[in-house]
Amino acid sequence: ILVIAAVPGHKSDQKILAQGKHSPFGRGTVGEKARDVKDSSLTIPHGKQGRVIGVKIFSRDKGDKLEPGIIKKIQIEIAQLRKIRAGDKLTGRHGNKGVISQIRAVEDMPHLEDGTPVDVILNPLGVVSRMNLGQVLETHLGFAAKKLGYRAVVPPFVGASEEEIKSEMESAGIPKTGKIKVYDGLTGEPFREPVMVGYVYIMKLNHLVEDKIHMRSTGPYSLITQQPLGGKAQLGGQRFGEMEVWALEGYGAAHTLQEMLTIKSDDVLGRSAAFESIIRGQDIRKPNIPASFNVLVSELKALGLGVDTVGGEDGEKDNKEEHDE
Repeated sequence: ILVIAAVPGHKSDQKILAQGKHSPFGRGTVGEKARDVKDSSLTIPHGKQGRVIGVKIFSRDKGDKLEPGIIKKIQIEIAQLRKIRAGDKLTGRHGNKGVISQIRAVEDMPHLEDGTPVDVILNPLGVVSRMNLGQVLETHLGFAAKKLGYRAVVPPFVGASEEEIKSEMESAGIPKTGKIKVYDGLTGEPFREPVMVGYVYIMKLNHLVEDKIHMRSTGPYSLITQQPLGGKAQLGGQRFGEMEVWALEGYGAAHTLQEMLTIKSDDVLGRSAAFESIIRGQDIRKPNIPASFNVLVSELKALGLGVDTVGGEDGEKDNKEEHDE
């Protein structure tokens, strides 16, 4: 509990205030009328942790601007130490951002002839697709500067030229290609081709997997489309877009695609029936027409176009009744 507070006028259980009553502030505020108050203590969100590094108190008496109806406001700053993990986002200085796919033991990493292990392995396709050659030049110059024992100052747009970098590499005894022999950490054998190695600045971005990771079984649905909401804050589902549909079509995964577009989305009757079947251990029944079709029909009606479903005994019966009317 960060701030203990009790709001009067709400009948609640004694257990709710058990945490607050253990402190002098809690006892003084609550008194003996614990049944007539509600616990409105400010607590850290579930699953979060950290160390309090600052407390700011704002009040109207001090002349602070607060929202209407608020007399006093307390802000608490919490610092968290987060070790880097797979899924976190890193970047260099040239827009060469990427996500960590694996973290391996240092003895398993590739190493140079003198036994120096590499810290980060980057995908070479990231250079071809983005065409940001600054990262290549930075790698070469950083390697040369490390060997010659100095730090290179490289201002934007007026940095070291290609010829200057080549000259520094030659002085440091690095091959003209900038590639050297690298050994596999698992087998100890050298890789078939020489590899570009060097020193670059790598920064950690504020896109951490711990904040982004999200999952959902059932949850809220949109009132209009009857499809699951989007986003972590709304406890939403994962968007299965047009290109993802093409991917499943390419694999011929017809049944997976069908359930993605029906019982996992806006087939209202089908998803309830599927949930019930799973609970009872029965086979999942065939899906129905998704609610998005009804939205399409409504759009067409707004254009003055009537749509009738034709086919099957039930459909013919419904249509006959509509035409009779």
